[in-house]
Amino acid sequence: MNASFNASIAVVLVEPAGPRNVGGVARACANFSGGPLQLQLRLVAPRCDHLGEEALQMAVHGRAVLEGAQLFANLAEALADCRHVVATSGRGEGEPLAPLDPDTALGWLWQGANASSGAASGPCGATSGAVVFGREDRGLSYDELQLAGQLLCIDTGAAYSSLNLAQAAAVVLQRLRVVAMASADSPTRLPLVAMPMDPARRDRLEDLFTAAESLLLDVGFLYPHTAHARMAKLRGLLQRSQIGETEVALLRGMVSQLRWASRHRNP
Repeated sequence: MNASFNASIAVVLVEPAGPRNVGGVARACANFSGGPLQLQLRLVAPRCDHLGEEALQMAVHGRAVLEGAQLFANLAEALADCRHVVATSGRGEGEPLAPLDPDTALGWLWQGANASSGAASGPCGATSGAVVFGREDRGLSYDELQLAGQLLCIDTGAAYSSLNLAQAAAVVLQRLRVVAMASADSPTRLPLVAMPMDPARRDRLEDLFTAAESLLLDVGFLYPHTAHARMAKLRGLLQRSQIGETEVALLRGMVSQLRWASRHRNP
């Protein structure tokens, strides 16, 4: 086994409403964590008591994972220190990226997470990447899906395609463990996506989008009532390109210089 392949992956639940679901996901994290793969749980604005009796009963031996879960106000904060993010989605249409099968998406996540595992971590502790699961009733919004580098879709029967949150997490984390163990034995066995493997951290991308939107509003390229829709197209473009830290720094420099020029231009 190649010991150099190790990564910590955050399992992110957005506004989970069912305590038993949260406990079930914590249990799945404990089931599939170990060896090269270390899983941690992050909860975005949970709508239930994640440390209540029902959650603890479902967690069983995943209680330590549940008690160690980190809480965040929104998804952007939960992903701030992550470079490689896979979000689960069952929409099928109107998504910012084409959904991939689990092994391909998780192969991209795993290799990328290992490549950046030595990078400095953010305030949330060391992590290499994240898998995001949406709300039980309506999944992830379009804006939230745009925070991911890849989308994952679980193949189910057409008659009833909806999966319980804990079930979906168990399926995905089991496949992630298979990918992790296979790559530890033989890195060449990973199913890869043909794109750069070292995208920028989410917090730096979000800083770029914020600065760009402010500039484009100031110079009149964007209008308040259409800014969100037009910025979504820009986000989609950069997401598909999977730009890295160097490209983000270049674009931030351009935005800063253009802002200076717009404020000091001669009549």
